[in-house]
Amino acid sequence: MFSGSLCAIVTPFKKGTIDEEALRNLIEFQIQNGTKGIVPCGTTGESATMSHEEHRRVIDITVEVVNKRVPVIAGTGSNSTNEALLLTRYAKEAGADGALLITPYYIKPTQEGLFRHYRQVADGVDIPQILYNVPGRTCVSISPETVARLAAHPNIVAIKDATASLDYASEIHSLCDIAILSGNDSLNLPLLSIGAKGAISVAANVIPRQVSDMIDLFLAGNTKKSEELHKKIFPLVRTLFIETNPIPVKAALEMMGMIGGEIRMPLTPLSDKAASQLRAEMEKLDLI
Repeated sequence: MFSGSLCAIVTPFKKGTIDEEALRNLIEFQIQNGTKGIVPCGTTGESATMSHEEHRRVIDITVEVVNKRVPVIAGTGSNSTNEALLLTRYAKEAGADGALLITPYYIKPTQEGLFRHYRQVADGVDIPQILYNVPGRTCVSISPETVARLAAHPNIVAIKDATASLDYASEIHSLCDIAILSGNDSLNLPLLSIGAKGAISVAANVIPRQVSDMIDLFLAGNTKKSEELHKKIFPLVRTLFIETNPIPVKAALEMMGMIGGEIRMPLTPLSDKAASQLRAEMEKLDLI
């Protein structure tokens, strides 16, 4: 259902509030440059620092601006099952095409707890849902066996794999037919090679056309040109994670004149040393 380059879009802020004009411009920039879907209110969108009111507003703006041109997949996960249900229900009512649900962080549920959490949300809201496994941030991982159990639910259509493990994705692929979406930009190409359908990309914020073309070329069978693009953009991709995401990607967009540099505590602005490295890689691709 969801494939290609799906941008995990940043949330621009201005004087402590959402910069709605900049957000609208970013969304338009993505669509005009080949992005196949917009993912607001994810990790890159600093959802953990937003109020529920802000969360809902970002979803509303995204749905409005996109206007059905590409899918909108709203981040609606939470460490509370009831809160995830409420956010997912809102996303559906607002007109989103899907929901992205992170594993419950801090709680450290068992595999049975993870299964029941996702099943309850999938039972409660009739909208396509993507599991989001990023154990480096949540300290819990959905086992491939649990993914296979959840894949039997008609509303659970994909998993965003941010484990950085090709073995993990391969095991899921061997157990069920759920769509796998890369959650690590540096591994987009390797994951495509073992059956992934696309990526929920951070780098697409900065280089939407290149990320989209790389994935489209691979899915169309032109693996050689896809590999060439991967090699070309890889140094920038790596640098976009030189500090905690989304610090570098927001700094890159500021360098491009697309947003202000505001980021919410406890995240801090990109260090001078890292900014110099990022600028150098961006200059190589003629982005600034």
